[in-house]
Amino acid sequence: MRMLRGKWCAVKRFNFTTAIVVGMDVVGYERRYCYELRGEAQAALLAWDGDGHPSGPWIKCKGAGIDLLNPAFC
Repeated sequence: MRMLRGKWCAVKRFNFTTAIVVGMDVVGYERRYCYELRGEAQAALLAWDGDGHPSGPWIKCKGAGIDLLNPAFC
């Protein structure tokens, strides 16, 4: 877990992906960046400064009102 630009971020396993979750608190999180592989998510979190989107082959960014495909895949 890391604090980036005032928001707690961590790697979390989901049913079909592993994600970087952003803005964690006691209720949940603000958004997540879904990766196919855990190692890719971990490396991206370590390299990310919290500005823009993280690096690596994230598939989707999801959250309240957010459903973004990685522009690198379009």
